[in-house]
Amino acid sequence: MGEEKEKKGFFSRLKAGLTKTRDNIVHGIDSVFNGFSAIDEDFYEELEEILIMGDIGVNATNSIIEKLRVQVKENHIKQPSECKEFLINSIKEQMQVGETAYEFEHKQSVVLIIGVNGVGKTTSVGKLAGILKEQGRKVLLAAADTFRAAAGEQLTEWANRAGVDIIGGSEGSDPASVIFDAVNAAKARNVDVLLCDTAGRLHNKKNLMEELKKINRIIDKEFPNAHRENLVVLDGTTGQNALQQARDFGEVADLTGIILTKMDGTAKGGIAVAIQSELQIPVKYIGVGETIEDLQKFDSDQFVNALFDIRTAEDENA
Repeated sequence: MGEEKEKKGFFSRLKAGLTKTRDNIVHGIDSVFNGFSAIDEDFYEELEEILIMGDIGVNATNSIIEKLRVQVKENHIKQPSECKEFLINSIKEQMQVGETAYEFEHKQSVVLIIGVNGVGKTTSVGKLAGILKEQGRKVLLAAADTFRAAAGEQLTEWANRAGVDIIGGSEGSDPASVIFDAVNAAKARNVDVLLCDTAGRLHNKKNLMEELKKINRIIDKEFPNAHRENLVVLDGTTGQNALQQARDFGEVADLTGIILTKMDGTAKGGIAVAIQSELQIPVKYIGVGETIEDLQKFDSDQFVNALFDIRTAEDENA
C-alpha cells in the first residue's frame, strides 16, 4: 500500500512539475487539433513544428508523425481531434523502457553513475541507494569523485540517510584506487549493488576517458562476474544540451540508461522523449524534486499521462 501511495504522490508531483512543459507542448498540440478542420499537409507540418520546438527532437518527431499518418489512413480518420489519442500512444511507445531495464536490481551489480557536476549526480546516487535499500538489497557506495571537494562529504551524508556503507578516498586521490577498495569491500561483505559516484568533468574528455578506462579495467579484473550498469545523469532543464552531454559520455562509456533530474519546473521536459529516440538509451529514472521519494523508476505511460493531464483509474487518488 505504501508503494501505491508513493506512486500516486509522485504522479501528482510529476504532473505539477511538467506544467511548463505542458504549456510549451500540449497547448500547442491542442490548438492544432482544434484549429484545423481537416487532416492535411499543413496540419502535419504544424504538429511537427510544435513537437520539435517542444524539445521532443527531430528523430522522435519524425517517427511520431510517420506513425500518425499510417494510423490516420488505416483507421479512415477525418477529424483532427480524433487522432489525438493515436498521437499520445505513439509518444508513449517512443519511450518504452523495456523488460530488462532493471535487471541490475536483482543481480550482484556494479553501477557507475556518470554525468557532469551540477546535474544532481551525487544526489541521484544517494537516492538510488535509498531505493535499493528499501527493496532489501545490500548496498555499498563508492565515492570515486575525488576531484570535487564536497562530493565525498555530500555522499557520506546520503549514505547515512539511506543507512548504507560508503568507501571513500581523500580529496585528489586516484578514483581508480577508490574503486579498487570498494570492489574488494563489496566482495568481502557480499554486497548486492555497488554504486559508484564518478567525477564529471567533460571539458577534459581525454583525462575522463583514461580514468573511466582504468576504472573499467579494475572492475573487469577484480569483479568479472558482476552485472554492469553505466547510468548517465542529465539535467532536464538543459534541454538539447543534455542530449549532447549524453552523446559525449557515450564516447567514454557504454551507457545503459539515463537518470533525468530536475524535471520539475522546466519547460524542456520533451527532452525525455528526444533522448530515448536519438540515443536508443532508455530513461530509467526520473527526478522531480529534492527528497528521496522524488526519484522514481521511469514509466512512459505515467510520464505521458502526467504531461497531457490524463487521469487514469490508477492515478485518480493522486
